[in-house]
Amino acid sequence: MRPLAAALAALLLAACGERAAEQPRAPEPANPAIEIKARAVPLNPVDPTQDRVGNFVYAGGLALTSAQTTRLHGLSDLDVLADGRLISVGDEGDLLKARVVLDGAGRLVGATDARLTALTGLDGKSLEGKDNRDSEGQALMPNGDLLVSFERHDRIWLYPADGTPPRPVPSPDAKFPFNEGMEALAPDPARGPDAYFTGAETTGRTWTCTLTTACAEGPTVPLSLGFGLVAARRLPEGRTAWLLRAFNPITRSVIDLRITDADGRVVDRMELRGPLTVDNFEGLGVVPDKTGGGVRFYLISDDNFSKSQRTLLLAFDWKPPAGR
Repeated sequence: MRPLAAALAALLLAACGERAAEQPRAPEPANPAIEIKARAVPLNPVDPTQDRVGNFVYAGGLALTSAQTTRLHGLSDLDVLADGRLISVGDEGDLLKARVVLDGAGRLVGATDARLTALTGLDGKSLEGKDNRDSEGQALMPNGDLLVSFERHDRIWLYPADGTPPRPVPSPDAKFPFNEGMEALAPDPARGPDAYFTGAETTGRTWTCTLTTACAEGPTVPLSLGFGLVAARRLPEGRTAWLLRAFNPITRSVIDLRITDADGRVVDRMELRGPLTVDNFEGLGVVPDKTGGGVRFYLISDDNFSKSQRTLLLAFDWKPPAGR
């Protein structure tokens, strides 16, 4: 998350008079059980009949709020499992667990069974201080353990599935710009059950790691001017999905979801920009369609705890173009 971009976004959106997200009147602590209010949003508010962007078919979208906590904000990465379970870390050291609700046609219509808790430190206590709790990326490992990458104090920690305190795991031997570090983090199952990879926001550099070996530098993701790498996920058939984000006062938020093959060639891509429904998307979840070879993508936005931005959860269904 870039502070200047966040500030510019807040000022610009406020000037446009967008409706502020619902919040309690006074601060509330993170609450283990919360109710999420999910309001449906169209893909294109100007043309509600639009149902796709290229080969990416819109499968529903929600604006998420809660009247029970001030902590349902800043969501920075995302995993959605085949059974509907959702896991998302926030950049104030929060961990959201919920379940997506689909209608009979498989479209996203709600979120339920939500629990919001604080990430803990190595001592088992809640993380204190922004420089320690700026969680940005996550990798849900095959055994249920969760890896989390942090900015400001750059590191990767493993949170065991059994709820015991986290422990450090290998991270790149690199120095990142302040608050512009390892936003992308994901499992790397083709390399083994303990493998993962991470990417740097401003340079697109990537590294592959395991829980027991040092990280090795991999290919660099090409970044267009103004774009940063904010999330990534491996896909079937050796493909990888990369989520890139840009912001400037003229175009506002622009999102590039790019799919590459095993050799790094672009297979397909989707661009989200106004007038389409778009915000500061930083999280990317994937649910492969085991019967048809396609993928359900979920995108979640980091609203920077700003009343002029929204926490959006969008779903898109994608199938590989013929011959790719």
